[in-house]
Amino acid sequence: MKSKFSLLIAISALALLALCAIQAYLISNTYELKKTAFFNETSNAVSEIANDRELDSLYDALIEVDLEDHLADYFNESITKRQVVERFYRNADTYNEQYMQRYEALQLQKELGYEVAYRQNLLSIVIIDYPHTDTIFPIKDNERERIFGQKFKTGISRSINYARTFDTNEFIDRRGDSISISSYDFEVRTTQEIQVPNWKSLVLRRMWVLIVGSIILFLFVIGLLYYSIKNLITQKKIAEVKTDFINNVTHELKTPLATLGIATKSLRNEAIKSNPDAFNNTLGIVERQNSRLQKLIDQVLTNSLSAEELQLNKEQVSDNVFFKNLLSDFEIATQHAHLTVLNKVYSPEVLLRIDRFHLTTALLNVLENAVKYGKDQVTVTVTTRLVNRNYCIEISDNGTGISPADQKAIFDKFYRAGNSNVHNVKGLGLGLYFTHQIITAHGGTISLKSIENEGSTFTIKLPL
Repeated sequence: MKSKFSLLIAISALALLALCAIQAYLISNTYELKKTAFFNETSNAVSEIANDRELDSLYDALIEVDLEDHLADYFNESITKRQVVERFYRNADTYNEQYMQRYEALQLQKELGYEVAYRQNLLSIVIIDYPHTDTIFPIKDNERERIFGQKFKTGISRSINYARTFDTNEFIDRRGDSISISSYDFEVRTTQEIQVPNWKSLVLRRMWVLIVGSIILFLFVIGLLYYSIKNLITQKKIAEVKTDFINNVTHELKTPLATLGIATKSLRNEAIKSNPDAFNNTLGIVERQNSRLQKLIDQVLTNSLSAEELQLNKEQVSDNVFFKNLLSDFEIATQHAHLTVLNKVYSPEVLLRIDRFHLTTALLNVLENAVKYGKDQVTVTVTTRLVNRNYCIEISDNGTGISPADQKAIFDKFYRAGNSNVHNVKGLGLGLYFTHQIITAHGGTISLKSIENEGSTFTIKLPL
């Protein structure tokens, strides 16, 4: 049974892990889809802005006017490649202020709801003079690339468009004393990049319903699994307690029933019938065993009552008198050769309003347990005192003590500490349960402190 129960918990845990993995996979896929959709939406919006006629005119002016003039000077050998690039970027910076004012105005009109940084980069400038080509840009690595737009780190940006401008330009070729009209082909390649500083939070914000729903569902499943396993453990414990209770009741009933069986057979014996003393002695055995059975049944019925079902008949009682009689009767009834009872009841008289019969039963249950689970030399100490308008009763013993695991369930119905199937200590596991119900019915509390092999202390607090 235990192995099946452990297997069930293991399977449930694996199923939960599998569910978590599937849920994480689905969320991850959704995140990628949302991210792709977000950047596609942003790219399309920025592309529409970049295709604005006014922005195109600024780009055309930079390429078709300024750059062509610089390249003509380069062909005439009046400037170098480096100077072509420097002049190109100088003109780009001049146009950039106007370019960005127009770009930002168009971006506001789009009402994206978030900031998008934009720039246009130069990839290459190549003069094509078949069958040869001449690369004007880049000359070396790590050269400036930005033509228009803002400065930001390339590593966290996204390229959205690549553009290629191919044109033929005529120029006045002055070489030596000759002047002629020449032409050349050139190609300019550019790319557009965007950067959304807080794109992750924006994507997650679009997924918040899914994320929150998944978390709630996950917590619900965990809670349901926890509740189910807890109930399963509780039901298992209840089943074990019921089994132990039936075993204990069966054991307790066997002895008087067997004795009754023998006694009734003896009463049919002619020798016993003819002997008045033997007959009366056997009849007495029948009466005692019958009384024992009746008490056992009454114990099961009475001690199963809850605090709400108890009918208390409270009366005013002197604590000194009450405990003196209680402990005296306990010592006489116990018949333990090595029992010592220490009476440390609060010396000034305190008037208690209690149900004398039920409270006596409750305290006797605790005192009898101290003897049942005690050592050869049993010492029981009863101490009382007043604490914050509460009458505190402490019953301490030097017995075997109670393990921490048993202490948690010691006041449960039918629970017996230790191995409940060992019958060297008689009982049905109802005594301390009934004690707890009686104290609760009086509006008080009962608690336990115990150390194994050193003893236990029950503390009862009754309101004055």
